[in-house]
Amino acid sequence: MFTYDSYHLPRTLREALELAATLPADGKVIAGGTDIVPYAREGRGGDVHFPVLLDVSKVAEFQGYAIENGRARLNAALPYQAFLEDPVLRENLPCMPGCAIWFADDQIREQATLAGNLVNASPAGDGAPPMMALNAEVELARLSGGEVTTRRLPLGEFITGPGRTVLEPGELVTAVICDALPGYGGSFQKVGQRRSLVISRVCAAALVKLDPTRHVFEDVRLALGGIAPVPLRLHDIEEMLRGKKITRRLVAEASVIPADRVASRTRVEYRRHVVRGFVEAAIEDALVACGAPVPSDRDREEAHA
Repeated sequence: MFTYDSYHLPRTLREALELAATLPADGKVIAGGTDIVPYAREGRGGDVHFPVLLDVSKVAEFQGYAIENGRARLNAALPYQAFLEDPVLRENLPCMPGCAIWFADDQIREQATLAGNLVNASPAGDGAPPMMALNAEVELARLSGGEVTTRRLPLGEFITGPGRTVLEPGELVTAVICDALPGYGGSFQKVGQRRSLVISRVCAAALVKLDPTRHVFEDVRLALGGIAPVPLRLHDIEEMLRGKKITRRLVAEASVIPADRVASRTRVEYRRHVVRGFVEAAIEDALVACGAPVPSDRDREEAHA
């Protein structure tokens, strides 16, 4: 059972920060609240109780998004369903529709937020790899001397380990700011025990842009989750591909390299095997999404020969 003594639903950022400043150490901040039941199940007796529950889902400043100067500001209450339904988000964040469709079912996506997913800092969290590939920053706010102050830091610095972030007492995540990449092809790959409503064992995000000839990688962004304590950006493999002529052999060679980075404490060999296929599939799907030819089975066989 999940219970609480007091429940707060602030409507403004200042009100939310005032409540966050007095939140006890055993209080809980929620946005969509979709992790409450799994969190409750972690209690050995199945019950979880919070003295204070702070629900920030109705804070006015946390609603919606904005895109300006090549960056997208995704405010803290933006749900995953928006990445499927909003055509502007689909165009500018081309790896996020695939992430959203894998994330859960329609009901959960209407509630679950990207910001909350990142704050949970699960090594298997779906939102972190695509956001890493999009050069995301996390914006944090708090009250200092009665004034609202903010700071930003890269997502790779925000998440420090399984379930750990640099979020300090009294701080709230206000937004995730990332690159807007219209014209890129995007892909998200995931494996788990089921097709949907599943926690990732491994997930991969890819973003690809073609040069004007459509035969060369102009830009490549790659990130992995579920293989280490924190999500990983594959900068060296991006550099290996960037500026090169697109061939199936090159993609196959690049996909082998990340397997050595699997640092999970469980099923290491399985994850290494999955990573090889996922990186290749993610790159190929992103290529197809931006208009490159679909690779044939013969192409793949020759690339792996």
